[in-house]
Amino acid sequence: MVSRIIPVETFDLVIFGGTGDLARRKILPALFKRFCSGQVPDGSKLIGAARSDLTTQAYRALVAEALLEFVGDIASDAETVRAFCEHVHYVSVDARGETGWSALAAELSPGAVRAFYFSVGPGVYSDLARGLERHGLVGPETRIVVEKPFGHDLETAQALNRELAQHFDESQIYRIDHYLGKETVQNLMAVRFGNMLFEPLWNAQYIDHIQITVAETVGVAGRGDYYEKSGAMRDMVQNHLMQLLCLIAMEPPAQFEPDAVRDEKLKVIRALDAVQPHHIVRGQYTAADGAAAYREDVDNPRSKTESFVALKCQVNNWRWAGTPFYLRTGKRLSARDSEITVVFKDTPHSIFGPEAGRHRNELNIQLQPNEGITLNVTIKEPGPGGMRLVDVPLDMSFAEALGPKVQGSSDAYERLIMDVIRGNQTLFMRDDEVEAAWAWTDPIIHGWEARGDVPKPYDAFADGPDDAVVMMRRDGREWRGLDK
Repeated sequence: MVSRIIPVETFDLVIFGGTGDLARRKILPALFKRFCSGQVPDGSKLIGAARSDLTTQAYRALVAEALLEFVGDIASDAETVRAFCEHVHYVSVDARGETGWSALAAELSPGAVRAFYFSVGPGVYSDLARGLERHGLVGPETRIVVEKPFGHDLETAQALNRELAQHFDESQIYRIDHYLGKETVQNLMAVRFGNMLFEPLWNAQYIDHIQITVAETVGVAGRGDYYEKSGAMRDMVQNHLMQLLCLIAMEPPAQFEPDAVRDEKLKVIRALDAVQPHHIVRGQYTAADGAAAYREDVDNPRSKTESFVALKCQVNNWRWAGTPFYLRTGKRLSARDSEITVVFKDTPHSIFGPEAGRHRNELNIQLQPNEGITLNVTIKEPGPGGMRLVDVPLDMSFAEALGPKVQGSSDAYERLIMDVIRGNQTLFMRDDEVEAAWAWTDPIIHGWEARGDVPKPYDAFADGPDDAVVMMRRDGREWRGLDK
């Protein structure tokens, strides 16, 4: 099976922060893979922009090194890398000054789709927006891509949205969340709305609860300054987990069109009840198995910032009233595991008796590291001696089911960057969606700050603090084990 490549128009993509870590690790490799797939048309330009005083040739050498480091398996062909680098240019630009803007304007192609990727800290977004408009670089076909965090709280998010709105129409602003570009995340909508099997059961009458987990084995070393100011709630729940919750809980949009999808996601966020203090667990990893403690990683022996958070949430609408959503995310956990588990209710009456055990159906959607979908169903255990029931998976690993097609499928950044060029905002967050998410998140953070809550300690490479297990057991439920 061969993936269908959809051509895009000739474009100029300017990467502000073109020498930075995100550009080297994600953006440039994504563009190279799209080039190898024939999606970078002749005449397109990929322009790195940063304060560093580099020539285009020196920047191309930096790009080639980044490709070898991060996609060496497909960047080993020197001729292909050379051909890609023919599209690559560099301009030294001072975002807060006047240096380099005229040179950048001269580098851009008239009439081409024009995208500016803000691969820089959020503190520079406003300067870049003002600079682009001040130097006449904004037109009808101009798009900007901004990375999270979209503000630090509701007030700063609103201020950022107001600033960007002074220079760009909302249809030109692409707030990128790479989770929404993952193949399995998009498959959430296909599974829900493309199969008659699930939609009639997708409600509180049949679903007992839903778990959303994003677990990481890495700590915060190297990101301590940022993480101390954000914590797991701001870094992961307010955006990544919120988006997954929206896709699971949203109503069917009238059509698969950007604003129709985003309207339904916004309704979910606005239907979220306030989270009660006893439905929140915060944790912070301690030293274990050779790994440093969180407080050592951030060089703050009195830190109260959480590296783990678990929440019980309620979507207060007709479809989901009474069905809890349990969210958890953390650093230095026992496995790297991102998944959504939909746990259906028990059958209303078991004809097999108590000796058969308690069994229920689960739909598990694995986002990473091994993308796939598993539906647990109950069958009779083979053999004589009565009716013994067991749960077995109907397992669809993407790699096994789709073979070479999934092996060569694009990653999140490839897909999202191409959507920017196409002008498709379906997988990007709108201003009111971002603000609604902060409006729900802020009271949770302010609440634990006002109470002086201290995160519960948990060993590095464990499954998080025991209090998270207790929170679930109070409801007669258990977390699904992290996939090792």
